[in-house]
Amino acid sequence: MKNQFNISTVLIAPLDWGLGHATRCIPIIKAFRQLNIKVILAAEGHQAALLLKEFPDLTIIPLTGYRVHYAKSRLLLLFSLMLQIPKLYKTIKAEEAWLKNVVEENQIDLIISDNRFGLHHPVVPSVFITHQLIIKAPYQWVEYIFRRINYYFINQFTACWVPDMVANPGLAGKLSHPAVMPKVPVSYMKLLSRFTRVSCATKYSFAIVLSGPEPQRTILENNILIDLEAFTKPVVLIRGLPTETEPIEVPPHVTVFNHLDTIDLALELQQADYIICRGGYTSLMELLSIDKRLIVVPTPGQTEQEYLSELLMSTKRLMRIDQSVFSMEDTYAKAQSFTFSKMNIDQFDVEQLKALLLNLPK
Repeated sequence: MKNQFNISTVLIAPLDWGLGHATRCIPIIKAFRQLNIKVILAAEGHQAALLLKEFPDLTIIPLTGYRVHYAKSRLLLLFSLMLQIPKLYKTIKAEEAWLKNVVEENQIDLIISDNRFGLHHPVVPSVFITHQLIIKAPYQWVEYIFRRINYYFINQFTACWVPDMVANPGLAGKLSHPAVMPKVPVSYMKLLSRFTRVSCATKYSFAIVLSGPEPQRTILENNILIDLEAFTKPVVLIRGLPTETEPIEVPPHVTVFNHLDTIDLALELQQADYIICRGGYTSLMELLSIDKRLIVVPTPGQTEQEYLSELLMSTKRLMRIDQSVFSMEDTYAKAQSFTFSKMNIDQFDVEQLKALLLNLPK
């Protein structure tokens, strides 16, 4: 039986670029369930494993990811991504065909695509979620081309929802508040976070949260593991590997988790003086929402992370350390003398979802 939104079943599909797109879908999934709307998920690999642990009762349909690979060298990154464009386009066309079958078989009434360009439908309302209306690039002419391509795909959807605050600059600055907008209706959905702030005793000097695409996730992890032999203060390391079961060897002052569900992760993070993480947008939304002192190590060559960390360091909302010069001892010394400022957070909830659904074009 359909509700006031005329929606019985929603399909939600996150991009497979790190875990951030999957984790930021969690509050969206919970809000839909609060409205008694059936949720079906589409994902594979680490993203599917993470969502299955959070929602073991939900159906997850296998959907091939974009499987973007990063180069080890920053200089080779743009070239590497350009070489993968034909494969990406083929995947986008394949998911368009995949979607038509899934919609019919599962009687889907609404599609929520977190940065998956092919998940739009000629009849069923389709929403594209992105915080990057502008995709940062090393050169202005490349940025212009990226914007044209980005908007070409976004304009095939019914609407675009941006996980940021309405007032400029919000959290993402000009990425989410560009001078030129897509043609489809754009709505700001506030910040997406799984976490609720709690007060608890301090247990760790650092909580280290690893995430993002390989091989850079492992490169940073290996550097940190070497440093932790000499850095003897208590540390918790969350590896961001939901499918990994094997433990790794670490000194006794280091606590390691391959992966944690939302409740346990929130508790571990809030028992730390400082949190070290990548500069992914989802990490920033979630960790700023619990008012922790953040130290960001941007993924080398990922211009979005470099832009966001620079923007937020300029207002003292986080401290940025480049991976090329990162060390635990030096980071700890700098963090103690850094003045962190607080940020007012406007957070997504079920009431915001109601408003978004009511404003969907008919």
